[in-house]
Amino acid sequence: MLKTLYPMSKNILDKGQSVVLLLARLTLAYGFYEPAMKKWSDIQSVAGWFDSMGIPLPTLNAYIAASTELIGVVFLTLGLFTRLISVPLMIIMLVAIFTVHINHGFSAGDNGFEIPLYYLLFLAIFASFGAGKISLDHLLFGDEQ
Repeated sequence: MLKTLYPMSKNILDKGQSVVLLLARLTLAYGFYEPAMKKWSDIQSVAGWFDSMGIPLPTLNAYIAASTELIGVVFLTLGLFTRLISVPLMIIMLVAIFTVHINHGFSAGDNGFEIPLYYLLFLAIFASFGAGKISLDHLLFGDEQ
């Protein structure tokens, strides 16, 4: 029975892949929007914060982080260059985990690394599988996922 049920359920669930990838992209883009806008609203404070954490070239890195996040919002929303933008966003998440969140443990409630880890995993999915069929990547480049 399972040999029949599994392929049948897989065929049904496969049809939802692109919608799920779209919803995941939009959710992640929304999640990056507010932090990107906060960084841009007071980039000098972000640079000072980066400096206090020992991040080299804090002003340059503040601009790089804010720009990458904002471009990420646009590209994830459109499903454009999704695999490419996922990599620098993953780096931002790794830096956030190891400079801000790791000392607080795992729990999101304690400002731990739980949420940035989820973002990192979603971005790894996009880097590996692409944006899905409901995307400019698929329209322009025929990216099949």
